[in-house]
Amino acid sequence: MNAGAQRTWFGQPPGLTVLFLTEMWEKFSYFGMRALLVYYMTKQLLMGQQQASMVYGLYTALAYLTPVFGGLAADRWLGKRRAVIIGGAVMALGHFLMAFESLLYPALLAIVLGNGLYLPTLPGQVGDLYARDDPRRGSAFNIYYVGVNLGAFLAPLVCGTLGEVYGWHYGFGAAGVGMLLGLCAYVLGRRHLPPDPPRGKGEGLALSALWEPARRPLLAFLATVAGIVVLFRLAYEQIGNSIALWLDAGVDRAVGDGFVIPMTWFFSLNPLLVFAVTPCLVAMWTRQARAGREPAPLAKMSIGAALVGASYLMVAALGGDAQAPVGWGWAVLFFVLFTVGELFILPVGLGLFARLAPAGFGATVIALWFLASFGGNLLAGAAGTLWSVLEPRMFFAVMAGVCLVVAWSLRALGRRRADLAGNPVPGEGAGP
Repeated sequence: MNAGAQRTWFGQPPGLTVLFLTEMWEKFSYFGMRALLVYYMTKQLLMGQQQASMVYGLYTALAYLTPVFGGLAADRWLGKRRAVIIGGAVMALGHFLMAFESLLYPALLAIVLGNGLYLPTLPGQVGDLYARDDPRRGSAFNIYYVGVNLGAFLAPLVCGTLGEVYGWHYGFGAAGVGMLLGLCAYVLGRRHLPPDPPRGKGEGLALSALWEPARRPLLAFLATVAGIVVLFRLAYEQIGNSIALWLDAGVDRAVGDGFVIPMTWFFSLNPLLVFAVTPCLVAMWTRQARAGREPAPLAKMSIGAALVGASYLMVAALGGDAQAPVGWGWAVLFFVLFTVGELFILPVGLGLFARLAPAGFGATVIALWFLASFGGNLLAGAAGTLWSVLEPRMFFAVMAGVCLVVAWSLRALGRRRADLAGNPVPGEGAGP
Protein backbone atom coordinates (compact mmCIF):
# COMPACT_ATOMS: atom_id res chain seq x y z
CA MET A 1 0.00 0.00 0.00
CA ASN A 2 1.30 3.44 -0.84
CA ALA A 3 2.08 5.01 2.53
CA GLY A 4 1.80 8.50 1.19
CA ALA A 5 -1.47 8.07 -0.74
CA GLN A 6 -3.69 9.35 2.05
CA ARG A 7 -3.05 11.02 5.35
CA THR A 8 -5.61 11.26 8.05
CA TRP A 9 -5.18 10.79 11.78
CA PHE A 10 -1.83 12.27 12.88
CA GLY A 11 -0.60 12.06 9.29
CA GLN A 12 -0.97 8.26 9.21
CA PRO A 13 -2.73 6.03 6.63
CA PRO A 14 -6.50 5.67 7.21
CA GLY A 15 -6.04 1.94 7.73
CA LEU A 16 -4.26 2.68 11.00
CA THR A 17 -7.46 4.25 12.34
CA VAL A 18 -9.40 1.10 11.41
CA LEU A 19 -6.87 -1.15 13.14
CA PHE A 20 -6.73 1.26 16.10
CA LEU A 21 -10.50 1.02 16.65
CA THR A 22 -10.59 -2.74 16.10
CA GLU A 23 -7.84 -3.32 18.63
CA MET A 24 -9.35 -0.83 21.06
CA TRP A 25 -12.61 -2.75 21.30
CA GLU A 26 -10.90 -6.13 21.41
CA LYS A 27 -8.77 -4.98 24.33
CA PHE A 28 -11.87 -3.51 25.97
CA SER A 29 -13.34 -7.02 26.01
CA TYR A 30 -10.09 -8.73 27.07
CA PHE A 31 -9.14 -6.37 29.89
CA GLY A 32 -12.74 -6.02 31.02
CA MET A 33 -12.91 -9.75 31.57
CA ARG A 34 -9.38 -9.90 33.02
CA ALA A 35 -10.13 -7.18 35.58
CA LEU A 36 -12.99 -9.31 36.91
CA LEU A 37 -11.59 -12.83 36.58
CA VAL A 38 -9.59 -13.25 39.81
CA TYR A 39 -12.24 -11.48 41.89
CA TYR A 40 -14.98 -13.55 40.23
CA MET A 41 -13.21 -16.82 40.96
CA THR A 42 -12.34 -15.99 44.57
CA LYS A 43 -15.49 -14.10 45.59
CA GLN A 44 -18.25 -15.71 43.48
CA LEU A 45 -16.95 -19.21 42.73
CA LEU A 46 -15.16 -19.37 46.11
CA MET A 47 -11.90 -20.75 44.69
CA GLY A 48 -8.81 -20.66 46.86
CA GLN A 49 -6.22 -18.00 46.04
CA GLN A 50 -3.64 -20.46 44.73
CA GLN A 51 -6.13 -22.26 42.48
CA ALA A 52 -7.47 -18.95 41.13
CA SER A 53 -3.91 -17.79 40.47
CA MET A 54 -3.10 -20.94 38.52
CA VAL A 55 -6.31 -20.73 36.46
CA TYR A 56 -5.59 -17.08 35.71
CA GLY A 57 -1.99 -17.83 34.78
CA LEU A 58 -2.92 -20.80 32.57
CA TYR A 59 -5.64 -18.83 30.80
CA THR A 60 -3.44 -15.81 30.06
CA ALA A 61 -0.58 -18.09 29.05
CA LEU A 62 -2.68 -20.08 26.58
CA ALA A 63 -3.97 -16.79 25.17
CA TYR A 64 -0.39 -16.22 23.99
CA LEU A 65 0.35 -19.81 22.92
CA THR A 66 -2.48 -20.26 20.45
CA PRO A 67 -1.29 -17.26 18.33
CA VAL A 68 1.74 -19.35 17.32
CA PHE A 69 -0.57 -21.74 15.49
CA GLY A 70 -3.02 -19.01 14.51
CA GLY A 71 -0.21 -17.01 12.90
CA LEU A 72 0.84 -20.02 10.84
CA ALA A 73 -2.77 -20.63 9.77
CA ALA A 74 -3.18 -16.99 8.74
CA ASP A 75 0.07 -16.91 6.74
CA ARG A 76 -0.48 -20.27 5.04
CA TRP A 77 -4.23 -20.68 4.52
CA LEU A 78 -6.73 -18.18 5.94
CA GLY A 79 -5.15 -14.81 5.30
CA LYS A 80 -5.05 -12.03 7.87
CA ARG A 81 -8.50 -10.60 7.19
CA ARG A 82 -10.36 -13.89 7.45
CA ALA A 83 -8.37 -14.87 10.55
CA VAL A 84 -9.36 -11.65 12.34
CA ILE A 85 -13.06 -12.11 11.57
CA ILE A 86 -13.20 -15.80 12.57
CA GLY A 87 -11.11 -15.27 15.68
CA GLY A 88 -13.14 -12.25 16.79
CA ALA A 89 -16.45 -14.09 16.41
CA VAL A 90 -15.22 -17.04 18.51
CA MET A 91 -13.89 -14.68 21.18
CA ALA A 92 -17.23 -12.84 21.37
CA LEU A 93 -18.97 -16.16 21.93
CA GLY A 94 -16.55 -16.97 24.75
CA HIS A 95 -17.17 -13.65 26.49
CA PHE A 96 -20.93 -14.19 26.44
CA LEU A 97 -20.48 -17.73 27.80
CA MET A 98 -18.69 -16.21 30.80
CA ALA A 99 -22.12 -15.05 31.99
CA PHE A 100 -22.85 -18.66 33.03
CA GLU A 101 -20.98 -19.98 36.08
CA SER A 102 -21.03 -23.61 34.93
CA LEU A 103 -19.41 -22.67 31.60
CA LEU A 104 -16.31 -20.95 33.01
CA TYR A 105 -13.79 -23.33 31.44
CA PRO A 106 -15.52 -23.69 28.02
CA ALA A 107 -15.80 -19.89 27.90
CA LEU A 108 -12.10 -19.42 28.65
CA LEU A 109 -11.25 -22.06 26.02
CA ALA A 110 -13.32 -20.27 23.36
CA ILE A 111 -11.61 -16.95 24.12
CA VAL A 112 -8.19 -18.60 23.95
CA LEU A 113 -8.89 -20.29 20.59
CA GLY A 114 -10.35 -17.17 18.99
CA ASN A 115 -7.51 -15.10 20.30
CA GLY A 116 -5.07 -17.45 18.56
CA LEU A 117 -6.30 -16.28 15.16
CA TYR A 118 -6.92 -12.67 16.15
CA LEU A 119 -3.84 -11.63 18.09
CA PRO A 120 -0.94 -12.17 15.64
CA THR A 121 -2.76 -11.01 12.51
CA LEU A 122 -3.88 -7.53 13.53
CA PRO A 123 -0.44 -6.06 14.44
CA GLY A 124 1.02 -7.51 11.25
CA GLN A 125 -1.39 -5.39 9.23
CA VAL A 126 -0.01 -2.25 10.86
CA GLY A 127 3.38 -2.87 9.25
CA ASP A 128 1.73 -3.68 5.91
CA LEU A 129 0.36 -0.13 5.74
CA TYR A 130 3.85 1.33 5.22
CA ALA A 131 6.79 1.01 2.89
CA ARG A 132 9.86 -0.55 4.47
CA ASP A 133 11.70 2.78 4.65
CA ASP A 134 8.71 4.90 5.74
CA PRO A 135 9.87 6.92 8.77
CA ARG A 136 6.34 6.77 10.23
CA ARG A 137 6.50 3.01 10.58
CA GLY A 138 8.14 2.91 14.02
CA SER A 139 5.81 5.47 15.62
CA ALA A 140 2.79 3.68 14.13
CA PHE A 141 3.18 0.88 16.67
CA ASN A 142 3.20 3.34 19.56
CA ILE A 143 0.02 4.95 18.17
CA TYR A 144 -1.50 1.48 17.74
CA TYR A 145 -0.53 0.77 21.34
CA VAL A 146 -2.61 3.78 22.40
CA GLY A 147 -5.61 1.98 20.88
CA VAL A 148 -4.74 -1.07 22.96
CA ASN A 149 -4.73 1.06 26.08
CA LEU A 150 -7.82 3.10 25.25
CA GLY A 151 -9.77 -0.14 25.37
CA ALA A 152 -7.92 -1.17 28.52
CA PHE A 153 -8.78 2.19 30.11
CA LEU A 154 -12.50 1.93 29.43
CA ALA A 155 -12.75 -1.75 30.37
CA PRO A 156 -12.35 -1.57 34.18
CA LEU A 157 -14.58 1.51 34.37
CA VAL A 158 -17.40 -0.12 32.40
CA CYS A 159 -17.02 -3.89 32.82
CA GLY A 160 -15.43 -3.62 36.26
CA THR A 161 -18.09 -1.28 37.64
CA LEU A 162 -20.92 -3.38 36.19
CA GLY A 163 -19.35 -6.50 37.66
CA GLU A 164 -18.69 -5.11 41.14
CA VAL A 165 -21.91 -3.11 41.53
CA TYR A 166 -24.59 -4.96 39.54
CA GLY A 167 -23.21 -8.48 39.20
CA TRP A 168 -20.24 -10.22 37.62
CA HIS A 169 -22.28 -11.50 34.69
CA TYR A 170 -23.19 -7.99 33.55
CA GLY A 171 -19.51 -7.14 33.37
CA PHE A 172 -18.74 -10.22 31.28
CA GLY A 173 -21.68 -9.45 28.97
CA ALA A 174 -20.35 -5.92 28.39
CA ALA A 175 -17.00 -7.45 27.40
CA GLY A 176 -18.78 -9.53 24.76
CA VAL A 177 -20.51 -6.45 23.35
CA GLY A 178 -17.11 -4.75 23.07
CA MET A 179 -15.76 -7.64 21.04
CA LEU A 180 -18.66 -7.37 18.60
CA LEU A 181 -18.06 -3.63 18.20
CA GLY A 182 -14.44 -4.36 17.29
CA LEU A 183 -15.54 -6.80 14.61
CA CYS A 184 -17.93 -4.22 13.17
CA ALA A 185 -15.16 -1.60 13.00
CA TYR A 186 -12.90 -4.04 11.15
CA VAL A 187 -15.49 -5.22 8.63
CA LEU A 188 -16.75 -1.72 7.85
CA GLY A 189 -13.24 -0.32 7.40
CA ARG A 190 -11.60 -3.23 5.58
CA ARG A 191 -11.42 -1.28 2.30
CA HIS A 192 -8.68 0.86 3.89
CA LEU A 193 -6.52 -2.15 4.75
CA PRO A 194 -3.77 -3.66 2.57
CA PRO A 195 -4.63 -6.82 0.64
CA ASP A 196 -3.40 -10.16 1.94
CA PRO A 197 -0.25 -11.49 0.23
CA PRO A 198 -0.49 -14.78 -1.72
CA ARG A 199 -0.74 -17.76 0.62
CA GLY A 200 0.70 -21.24 0.51
CA LYS A 201 2.76 -20.74 -2.66
CA GLY A 202 6.46 -21.20 -3.04
CA GLU A 203 9.34 -21.52 -0.62
CA GLY A 204 8.71 -18.13 0.92
CA LEU A 205 5.71 -19.45 2.86
CA ALA A 206 7.11 -22.88 3.75
CA LEU A 207 7.83 -23.08 7.46
CA SER A 208 11.19 -24.74 6.78
CA ALA A 209 12.26 -21.63 4.85
CA LEU A 210 12.48 -19.78 8.14
CA TRP A 211 15.48 -21.96 9.06
CA GLU A 212 17.56 -21.30 5.98
CA PRO A 213 21.24 -20.61 6.83
CA ALA A 214 20.89 -16.90 5.99
CA ARG A 215 18.03 -16.51 8.47
CA ARG A 216 19.41 -18.57 11.35
CA PRO A 217 21.24 -15.67 13.06
CA LEU A 218 18.05 -13.62 12.91
CA LEU A 219 15.92 -16.38 14.42
CA ALA A 220 18.51 -17.07 17.11
CA PHE A 221 18.50 -13.38 18.01
CA LEU A 222 14.69 -13.17 18.13
CA ALA A 223 14.50 -16.38 20.18
CA THR A 224 16.98 -14.92 22.68
CA VAL A 225 14.97 -11.71 23.01
CA ALA A 226 11.80 -13.77 23.43
CA GLY A 227 13.44 -15.86 26.15
CA ILE A 228 14.42 -12.75 28.11
CA VAL A 229 10.92 -11.33 27.71
CA VAL A 230 9.55 -14.54 29.28
CA LEU A 231 11.21 -13.51 32.55
CA PHE A 232 9.92 -9.95 32.23
CA ARG A 233 6.34 -11.09 31.78
CA LEU A 234 6.62 -13.28 34.88
CA ALA A 235 6.80 -10.03 36.84
CA TYR A 236 4.72 -7.84 34.51
CA GLU A 237 1.66 -10.10 34.53
CA GLN A 238 1.30 -9.84 38.29
CA ILE A 239 -0.66 -6.70 37.38
CA GLY A 240 -3.87 -8.73 37.07
CA ASN A 241 -2.95 -11.33 39.68
CA SER A 242 -1.10 -10.51 42.90
CA ILE A 243 -1.35 -6.75 42.31
CA ALA A 244 -5.13 -7.17 42.18
CA LEU A 245 -5.01 -8.91 45.55
CA TRP A 246 -2.70 -6.22 46.96
CA LEU A 247 -5.14 -3.50 45.86
CA ASP A 248 -7.96 -5.38 47.57
CA ALA A 249 -6.30 -6.09 50.93
CA GLY A 250 -3.15 -3.96 51.15
CA VAL A 251 -4.32 -0.53 49.98
CA ASP A 252 -6.54 1.88 51.89
CA ARG A 253 -8.95 2.95 49.13
CA ALA A 254 -11.11 5.26 51.25
CA VAL A 255 -11.59 8.80 49.91
CA GLY A 256 -13.37 11.49 51.86
CA ASP A 257 -16.38 10.55 53.93
CA GLY A 258 -17.49 7.00 53.19
CA PHE A 259 -16.47 6.60 49.53
CA VAL A 260 -14.18 3.67 48.71
CA ILE A 261 -12.50 3.54 45.30
CA PRO A 262 -13.54 0.32 43.49
CA MET A 263 -10.62 -2.06 43.10
CA THR A 264 -11.02 -2.35 39.34
CA TRP A 265 -10.76 1.41 38.81
CA PHE A 266 -7.05 1.32 39.55
CA PHE A 267 -6.53 -0.78 36.43
CA SER A 268 -7.70 2.17 34.34
CA LEU A 269 -4.70 4.17 35.55
CA ASN A 270 -2.34 2.10 33.42
CA PRO A 271 -3.96 2.89 30.03
CA LEU A 272 -4.79 6.46 31.10
CA LEU A 273 -1.10 7.05 31.70
CA VAL A 274 -0.31 5.48 28.32
CA PHE A 275 -2.33 8.27 26.67
CA ALA A 276 -0.47 10.93 28.60
CA VAL A 277 3.04 9.52 28.23
CA THR A 278 3.05 8.08 24.68
CA PRO A 279 2.99 11.45 22.82
CA CYS A 280 5.87 12.67 24.97
CA LEU A 281 7.94 9.56 24.29
CA VAL A 282 7.22 9.60 20.55
CA ALA A 283 8.19 13.27 20.34
CA MET A 284 11.37 12.65 22.33
CA TRP A 285 12.40 9.67 20.21
CA THR A 286 11.62 11.58 17.00
CA ARG A 287 13.90 14.43 18.07
CA GLN A 288 16.61 11.97 19.04
CA ALA A 289 16.27 10.15 15.71
CA ARG A 290 16.71 13.39 13.76
CA ALA A 291 19.84 14.12 15.77
CA GLY A 292 21.11 10.54 15.35
CA ARG A 293 20.87 9.85 19.10
CA GLU A 294 17.78 7.63 19.38
CA PRO A 295 18.48 4.60 21.61
CA ALA A 296 18.39 1.20 19.92
CA PRO A 297 15.28 -0.91 20.60
CA LEU A 298 16.97 -3.21 23.12
CA ALA A 299 18.38 -0.20 24.98
CA LYS A 300 14.85 1.18 25.30
CA MET A 301 13.57 -2.20 26.43
CA SER A 302 16.30 -2.40 29.07
CA ILE A 303 15.25 0.97 30.47
CA GLY A 304 11.63 -0.22 30.54
CA ALA A 305 12.44 -3.38 32.50
CA ALA A 306 14.44 -1.32 35.02
CA LEU A 307 11.53 1.09 35.54
CA VAL A 308 9.06 -1.75 36.11
CA GLY A 309 11.55 -3.21 38.58
CA ALA A 310 11.67 0.15 40.35
CA SER A 311 7.88 0.14 40.70
CA TYR A 312 7.97 -3.26 42.40
CA LEU A 313 10.90 -2.17 44.57
CA MET A 314 8.85 0.78 45.80
CA VAL A 315 5.96 -1.52 46.77
CA ALA A 316 8.40 -3.87 48.49
CA ALA A 317 9.68 -0.96 50.57
CA LEU A 318 6.15 0.11 51.47
CA GLY A 319 4.77 -3.33 52.28
CA GLY A 320 1.04 -3.14 52.73
CA ASP A 321 -1.29 -5.85 54.02
CA ALA A 322 -4.67 -6.15 55.68
CA GLN A 323 -3.20 -5.13 59.07
CA ALA A 324 -1.27 -2.09 57.78
CA PRO A 325 -2.62 -0.93 54.39
CA VAL A 326 -0.85 1.85 52.51
CA GLY A 327 -2.53 4.95 51.17
CA TRP A 328 -4.10 4.80 47.72
CA GLY A 329 -1.71 7.50 46.49
CA TRP A 330 1.14 4.99 46.63
CA ALA A 331 -0.86 2.70 44.36
CA VAL A 332 -1.18 5.57 41.89
CA LEU A 333 2.58 6.16 41.98
CA PHE A 334 3.18 2.45 41.41
CA PHE A 335 1.11 2.58 38.23
CA VAL A 336 2.99 5.66 37.02
CA LEU A 337 6.39 3.94 37.23
CA PHE A 338 4.98 0.65 35.95
CA THR A 339 3.35 2.24 32.90
CA VAL A 340 6.32 4.33 31.80
CA GLY A 341 8.45 1.19 31.97
CA GLU A 342 5.86 -0.76 30.00
CA LEU A 343 5.95 1.81 27.18
CA PHE A 344 9.69 1.42 26.85
CA ILE A 345 9.53 -2.35 26.42
CA LEU A 346 6.28 -3.82 25.08
CA PRO A 347 5.42 -1.69 21.99
CA VAL A 348 9.13 -1.34 21.21
CA GLY A 349 9.60 -5.10 21.30
CA LEU A 350 6.54 -5.69 19.13
CA GLY A 351 7.83 -3.17 16.60
CA LEU A 352 11.27 -4.83 16.58
CA PHE A 353 9.80 -8.24 15.77
CA ALA A 354 7.53 -6.78 13.06
CA ARG A 355 10.47 -4.95 11.45
CA LEU A 356 12.73 -8.01 11.39
CA ALA A 357 10.07 -10.43 10.09
CA PRO A 358 10.98 -11.91 6.68
CA ALA A 359 8.47 -11.25 3.90
CA GLY A 360 5.53 -13.65 4.06
CA PHE A 361 6.14 -14.51 7.72
CA GLY A 362 4.79 -11.41 9.44
CA ALA A 363 2.12 -13.13 11.55
CA THR A 364 4.38 -16.11 12.26
CA VAL A 365 7.27 -14.04 13.59
CA ILE A 366 4.96 -11.80 15.60
CA ALA A 367 3.53 -15.01 17.07
CA LEU A 368 7.06 -15.73 18.37
CA TRP A 369 6.80 -12.49 20.36
CA PHE A 370 3.53 -13.71 21.81
CA LEU A 371 5.06 -17.13 22.51
CA ALA A 372 7.28 -15.31 25.00
CA SER A 373 4.10 -14.00 26.58
CA PHE A 374 2.83 -17.58 26.86
CA GLY A 375 5.87 -18.72 28.80
CA GLY A 376 5.91 -15.60 30.95
CA ASN A 377 2.20 -15.74 31.78
CA LEU A 378 2.42 -19.42 32.67
CA LEU A 379 5.29 -18.69 35.04
CA ALA A 380 3.43 -15.64 36.35
CA GLY A 381 0.53 -17.83 37.42
CA ALA A 382 2.89 -20.19 39.26
CA ALA A 383 4.77 -17.26 40.81
CA GLY A 384 1.47 -15.76 41.93
CA THR A 385 0.87 -18.75 44.20
CA LEU A 386 3.78 -17.48 46.31
CA TRP A 387 1.50 -14.64 47.41
CA SER A 388 -0.01 -17.03 49.94
CA VAL A 389 3.45 -18.09 51.17
CA LEU A 390 5.62 -14.95 51.24
CA GLU A 391 5.05 -11.63 52.94
CA PRO A 392 4.13 -8.83 50.49
CA ARG A 393 7.52 -7.13 50.97
CA MET A 394 9.44 -10.27 50.04
CA PHE A 395 7.13 -11.14 47.15
CA PHE A 396 7.51 -7.74 45.48
CA ALA A 397 11.25 -7.71 46.14
CA VAL A 398 11.52 -10.94 44.15
CA MET A 399 9.55 -9.38 41.28
CA ALA A 400 11.85 -6.34 41.34
CA GLY A 401 14.90 -8.60 41.17
CA VAL A 402 13.51 -10.43 38.15
CA CYS A 403 13.00 -7.14 36.29
CA LEU A 404 16.52 -5.93 37.03
CA VAL A 405 17.99 -9.19 35.70
CA VAL A 406 15.95 -8.67 32.52
CA ALA A 407 17.20 -5.08 32.19
CA TRP A 408 20.84 -6.19 32.42
CA SER A 409 20.29 -9.08 29.94
CA LEU A 410 18.66 -6.86 27.31
CA ARG A 411 21.43 -4.27 27.60
CA ALA A 412 24.11 -6.93 27.24
CA LEU A 413 22.40 -8.56 24.23
CA GLY A 414 22.00 -5.18 22.51
CA ARG A 415 25.71 -4.49 22.80
CA ARG A 416 26.68 -7.96 21.60
CA ARG A 417 24.32 -8.04 18.60
CA ALA A 418 24.17 -4.38 17.59
CA ASP A 419 23.93 -5.46 13.93
CA LEU A 420 20.45 -6.88 14.53
CA ALA A 421 19.34 -4.83 17.53
CA GLY A 422 20.08 -1.38 16.12
CA ASN A 423 17.61 1.17 14.84
CA PRO A 424 16.24 0.75 11.29
CA VAL A 425 17.98 2.72 8.58
CA PRO A 426 16.49 4.07 5.34
CA GLY A 427 16.06 1.33 2.77
CA GLU A 428 16.41 -1.46 5.31
CA GLY A 429 14.44 -4.63 4.63
CA ALA A 430 12.49 -6.69 7.04
CA GLY A 431 15.14 -9.32 7.50
CA PRO A 432 18.35 -10.73 6.03
